[in-house]
Amino acid sequence: MSQNAEDARRRLELSQSHARGETAAAQKLVDDFVREMTERGIPTERLRARLFSGQEVKTDKRGWYIRKNKSLAIGEDGNYYPLVVPGSLMDRLRGVRLQAAPPPLVVNRGGRDGESGDLAEFLAKRLAEG
Repeated sequence: MSQNAEDARRRLELSQSHARGETAAAQKLVDDFVREMTERGIPTERLRARLFSGQEVKTDKRGWYIRKNKSLAIGEDGNYYPLVVPGSLMDRLRGVRLQAAPPPLVVNRGGRDGESGDLAEFLAKRLAEG
């Protein structure tokens, strides 16, 4: 293996290790949030998603929205759910099955001001709102 290939492999390993560490730390924040919301008796609600076309549809999950625009939620199952999803005509009629994503420590990294921020801040704000 050439030195360049070895360097590339090493950079990839480091990047993947960092991503796993970030996901583990973010998941701890999510787990603490779910525990706290449950202990406080703050009810979940049926989550709704927005299709790329802009239409709102029902989903198969319950949880708590963590952004005012309802584009992200934490499920009662402890998963992190992006709520802007692709969809078809059938999805508009019957709803969508949400797919959990690995939680990030920084929500919407690289987004415009007000759209991105620390996951911990989004969760703390939602906890404060009850």
